[in-house]
Amino acid sequence: MLNNDSIVALATASGTGAIAIIRVSGHDAISIANSVFKSIKNKDLTTQKSHTLHLGHIVDGAKTLDQVLVSVFKGPNSYTGENTVEISCHGSTYIQQQIIQLLLRKGCRMADAGEFTLRAFLNGKLDLSQAEAVADLISSDNEASHQIAMQQMRGGFSNEIAKLREELLNFASLIELELDFAEEDVEFADRSQFHELLNRIEFVLKRLVDSFAVGNVIKNGIPVAIVGEPNVGKSTLLNALLNEERAIVSDIAGTTRDTIEDELTIGGIGFRFIDTAGIRETKDVVESIGIKKTFEKIEQAQVVLFLVDGSQFTANSSLDSFINEIGKIQNQYPQKALIVIVNKKDIIPQEVFTKINSKLEKYQQELSVVNRQLSTIFISAKNKEGVEDLKNQLLSFVNTGALRNNETIVTNTRHYDSLLKALDEISKVKYGLESNLSSDLMALDIREALYQFGLITGQVTNDELLGNIFANFCIGK
Repeated sequence: MLNNDSIVALATASGTGAIAIIRVSGHDAISIANSVFKSIKNKDLTTQKSHTLHLGHIVDGAKTLDQVLVSVFKGPNSYTGENTVEISCHGSTYIQQQIIQLLLRKGCRMADAGEFTLRAFLNGKLDLSQAEAVADLISSDNEASHQIAMQQMRGGFSNEIAKLREELLNFASLIELELDFAEEDVEFADRSQFHELLNRIEFVLKRLVDSFAVGNVIKNGIPVAIVGEPNVGKSTLLNALLNEERAIVSDIAGTTRDTIEDELTIGGIGFRFIDTAGIRETKDVVESIGIKKTFEKIEQAQVVLFLVDGSQFTANSSLDSFINEIGKIQNQYPQKALIVIVNKKDIIPQEVFTKINSKLEKYQQELSVVNRQLSTIFISAKNKEGVEDLKNQLLSFVNTGALRNNETIVTNTRHYDSLLKALDEISKVKYGLESNLSSDLMALDIREALYQFGLITGQVTNDELLGNIFANFCIGK
């Protein structure tokens, strides 16, 4: 896949800005740039040192297109490992297009999506997991996803995988050697040490696999569904969380007939809040569709906020139906975190407040017997009271201990799939070792485990895999 032709693309975001950067990479990148660059000090770019900046103009014959600053990076000491030039020009879209078209006429071709990073991988500047982390870093929109991407781009994850692969490869070599001396019935690999290694690899793989549950939600955001009957304050709560008038609020029941989604970062973690249509019996066709979507969003959510209007209760009212509704949600969605939110605390009489609180506490005690957790919060969405408590409760659902300890967290689905397959193969090898299976049978499973490790870092790859990965990159990266 490695080409020697020179590629060009806009490295900054498209559109008008103060400055734009046009990147050129390839064997002839510097000479091509030099052919359109006129230095204010008459410098020849091809004779300049690597990692130097040069002021001048981009010229098309007798026509001057722009005053620019040109950065020269000579391979292999560049991002791509090739000769690379970055032209910093003014951010006019016209200027950008004119310079790129000029470079195309001089011998460049337009870069494919992610081709600069692909060349960095093919030239050994990055392994595959580090290259994928580049895309994650670009798309990171909160502190946690940024921290994970930086850790992986620095090689934290790939170093851990490479170490496991190297240790397993050493033992695999000894196992393979035994096959050459099968008739002599000799053992080169110490079986007790091999068993210890397999246990260690299995432990690390299980930790990495388990980390995906946290890493996936950090990368993609945690979906939170706000549900309840009509007119209990769901849209008001969404507006209070986002601190803006995102959803229409009115006294008319059933105002929200479709789902409304928006994102909020809390403590460095992204949450995606979904305001849903109120759940009730209705003959309104449009509202019925909205209610159907509500249950679809609950299925997709990881956290459910069940909102109830606390002002509807009186000192003499029974709370049994309210508790039954909570039970229904828990029984229907047993794996989802549930927070019961009693809204309008500012107008709830003290005796009613005490009664509701007592009933909920008793219900929580009953739940603890069967190891089911329930959180309850009293708020006034209109006055934004209790909103910070709700944010803290949401944050508590995310295990960020691994982040604080700088442990490796898996966020990539492809890596997760390979880790699961590698773990399965290691389990087979352990079983074979404990069952005294022949070396040739164990060698097959060891090879497959090594293959899965290699897929993660790119030691084993193919054009289709690389095409799928880098197709998701932006053009200039």
